[in-house]
Amino acid sequence: MAERHAVVAGAGIGGLAAALALHRRGWRVTVCERASEPPVTGAGIGLAPNALRALEAIGVDAAHAAGGAVPGAMGVRRPDGRWLTRAATADMAARYGIPPIAVPRPVLTAALAAALPPEALRYGTAVTGVDGTGSRATVRTAGGADLTADLVVAADGIHSPLRRAHFPAHPGLRYLGETAWRTIVDAPDLRIPAMSETWGRGERFGITPLADGRYYLYATARVPAGTRSPDPRAELRRRFGSWHDPVPALLDRVARLAPADVLQNDLYDLAAPLPRLHHGRTAWLGDAAHAMAPNLGQGGCQAIEDAVVLAHLLPAGNAGYGEGGRDPVPAALAAYTAARRARTDAVRVRARRVGRLGALRNPLAAAARDLAVRAVPDRLALRGMDDLFNGFRLPR
Repeated sequence: MAERHAVVAGAGIGGLAAALALHRRGWRVTVCERASEPPVTGAGIGLAPNALRALEAIGVDAAHAAGGAVPGAMGVRRPDGRWLTRAATADMAARYGIPPIAVPRPVLTAALAAALPPEALRYGTAVTGVDGTGSRATVRTAGGADLTADLVVAADGIHSPLRRAHFPAHPGLRYLGETAWRTIVDAPDLRIPAMSETWGRGERFGITPLADGRYYLYATARVPAGTRSPDPRAELRRRFGSWHDPVPALLDRVARLAPADVLQNDLYDLAAPLPRLHHGRTAWLGDAAHAMAPNLGQGGCQAIEDAVVLAHLLPAGNAGYGEGGRDPVPAALAAYTAARRARTDAVRVRARRVGRLGALRNPLAAAARDLAVRAVPDRLALRGMDDLFNGFRLPR
């Protein structure tokens, strides 16, 4: 039969991973991205063992693509620098078979895009609507050109227009009460060995060594939605300048950046799970399907899992129809919902709960939280990540 065609709405990490996974399955893919060009700046992304295994399943060696350096340890600290919990990366590698890494997002998206045929990528092409209930889907674009496809992958982000169009009764996004700043700095002289997140009272500060030698920094604060300061660099200094080393030294590097290099976004997650992750010939993945707080570092990881599982369940691009001439794509999409909905929603709920814990403002509540976290032995805290880091499975 003719080669099957998939249209992917969105060229983020999830969309590109899905396109590559389908390409490896023999599908012809077209990736439509509203941005006019690939990103060249941006924040970092942590790739936990579950995401690295998913990438390996489609032939992507993320560590090789982005550099192999890994932090020596990761954990949670107090503003005075005392560790509340800490796990050695070597212990994580021993337990999960592979250590986590962190890479700049543009590096990862570039590596995924480079593995696709050049003609598969269409930048400056926004998907405006999909009619996917017939034997083939019709995809409408902002340029006026319609595409036909056997499958549409809705990877169009946290504010997914395709999600709103196809699930109009869903409550949508919920503000989590926090805003977040993100940036990347170059500070080779600091030689920071650990990935850490520091919990204050209603504020957090994260430091992640990247595989290319730079540092991905993020910070959060409980504020009303839409709160902005004239200079985010000065705002970070005001809030975190007295915290433990090396936070002040990193903020010195932040002060040298252009204000536009410090990204700020209010944090939202999906208020409730979608009733299903597919509709007709469209499948949702990543933030479009299950937007979650970044507190577990699993948003991008779950998008990668989605992409690989979806492609695995679909027929090969040149496979024939099933018994009685039945198209196997609709059944594969139902299997995708069954395989992914419960796991991703459990991660979404857990990320929200961890965020509430880290964002406590009451001094007594924050002190009790710190004592409780310190009381858990590090080995037990690491074991608590088993369901996340060992949770990726390809359905049979």
